[in-house]
Amino acid sequence: MATKPGILTDWPWKPLGSFKFVILAPWVVHSTYSLIVMGEGERNLYFLIFPFLLMRMLHNQIWISISRYRNAKGKNRIVDKGLEFEQVDRESNWDDQILFNGALFYIGYMIFPQAQKAPLWSTNGVVMTILLHAGPVEFLYYWFHRALHHHYLYSRYHSHHHSSIVTEPISSVTHPFAEHIVYFMLFAIPMLSTLFTGTLSMASLFGYIMYIDFMNNMGHCNFELSPKTLFSIFPPLKYLMYTPSYHSLHHTQFRTNYALFMPIYDYVYGTMDKSLDTLYETSLKRPEDSPDVVHLTHLTTLESIYHLRLGFASLASKPHTSKLYFWLMWPVTFLSLIITWIYGHTFVVEANNFEKIKWQSWVVPRYSIQYMLHWPREAINSMIEKAILDAEMRGVKVLSLGLLNQGEELNRNGELYIRRYPKLKLNLVDGSSLVVAVVLSSIPKGTTQVLLRGNLTKVAYAIANTLCERDIKVATSYKDDYEKLKLSLTSKSTSNLILSTSYAQKTWLVGDGCTEDEQLNASKGTFFIPFSQFPPKKMRKDCFYHSTPAMITPKSFSNIHSCENWLSRRVMSAWRIAGILHGLEEWNVHECGDKMFDIQEIWQASLRHGFRPLTMPA
Repeated sequence: MATKPGILTDWPWKPLGSFKFVILAPWVVHSTYSLIVMGEGERNLYFLIFPFLLMRMLHNQIWISISRYRNAKGKNRIVDKGLEFEQVDRESNWDDQILFNGALFYIGYMIFPQAQKAPLWSTNGVVMTILLHAGPVEFLYYWFHRALHHHYLYSRYHSHHHSSIVTEPISSVTHPFAEHIVYFMLFAIPMLSTLFTGTLSMASLFGYIMYIDFMNNMGHCNFELSPKTLFSIFPPLKYLMYTPSYHSLHHTQFRTNYALFMPIYDYVYGTMDKSLDTLYETSLKRPEDSPDVVHLTHLTTLESIYHLRLGFASLASKPHTSKLYFWLMWPVTFLSLIITWIYGHTFVVEANNFEKIKWQSWVVPRYSIQYMLHWPREAINSMIEKAILDAEMRGVKVLSLGLLNQGEELNRNGELYIRRYPKLKLNLVDGSSLVVAVVLSSIPKGTTQVLLRGNLTKVAYAIANTLCERDIKVATSYKDDYEKLKLSLTSKSTSNLILSTSYAQKTWLVGDGCTEDEQLNASKGTFFIPFSQFPPKKMRKDCFYHSTPAMITPKSFSNIHSCENWLSRRVMSAWRIAGILHGLEEWNVHECGDKMFDIQEIWQASLRHGFRPLTMPA
């Protein structure tokens, strides 16, 4: 939002929220009906408008994904400043301008009969569009843009766009409604001119809009991709085509580089930033980042592909929830499943800086259900192994295993890789010590007895041991679990282990394997505290469910603008944090297999570095 929002700041359909696209429904239905009842020769521009709008949205989404991927890797990145949730929220209405254009196209089609018979191609129309854009459109935009930087208009309108210092492709269309009205009037000059001269064609109309989208997205992508050879072969091109570095300087310096896509007017009127060549050269030569710490995670549900940071920005910025419209996207979901099945390499999805370390999150392109099957395990282990060796080669100091990448049945909490490569320089961390510490801190003060339910994992044994040593009684409902736990306890603490026949305990520590029926047997007001990677299904409305082991990140942790699976904003799982702490503290030890780091030491380290525990629901 601008600092002093002026009139026509908000879009007219803002009250409709996510239902805003219904305003196009009458035209879409009518155009589809017309296509069905008309003969082949009568099919025209009317029906193509809606598919074109969808194509524009897809084009923008592709740019978003590519930009976020390239910025996470760091290669050719221009501005290092991180994104925050506030910017993602502000830019979440990027599709409003497509909706606005669509409504105007439909209205224009109805008002101007000559548009109804536009041919596929007209050379005169294409040439006229190019000339009118290079002349009047670029010239008028330059001066309008300079006017927008006058304090009166800037504070009421354009400051909304400039709130994004580091830009994403969709930053290009994040403007108040009033600005978009003027922009469309400018871009309408070539469209209406070709219409009134009878030279309008689908190629000139759709091609011109796609050119605008492409250049807008490119200019705001925050990585340099314009090859130097292009300008070497044809030097005058620097006056006719801008680069991402060129427009990035406008967002960081504010008073230079006002031109739309053709910098010639900045050269003519002396507003070209003198540091452009240096920034362009530096960005082109910039190599990929070398992280100090890597967290290795994987996809969860089929829908999780949309919640990745590389997926839909607005979904990634919120905790993972299922949406009804995902059912309509099953072809895309199925295609993503096939692609991830074929693609056998991990990929980078996120990069952050915290204190003295660089941190990246890599994803194994496999879903949770694939980890639960027996036959893909060898291939999954192979991908994890390749990721570890790649990290070793790149000088990574710590690699933490997230979600099912540290499964006991899969690789014995990572021990498999240590045995295969005993001379690994990087430290492999499963994060179990911090998980135990977080669970212990989540238990309400004054608790004298807990019920331990779920599969007996490395974390479960450690929790039971620690609680028994603290004279807190640990109850279990199954004799097999009781006998296994008893063998792991010291002789002094075995008296605190109880084989219980009731479910009266008010605090339950639950892991994978805790059934829904068991939850139904809990007494009213029970606290369920998970120690598992995945949250239990909430079966009781009269009970309280804590988050899976996680902590709130410090404010100095930069570039956090996506949620980790089901966790809230700026909340990070204990498994991820553990790897970061190992890197910060430079602990030169593995924490995998049966090995567990000192619980108290890692807990104190987390607090010392600013991580805060989550509060229990009231």
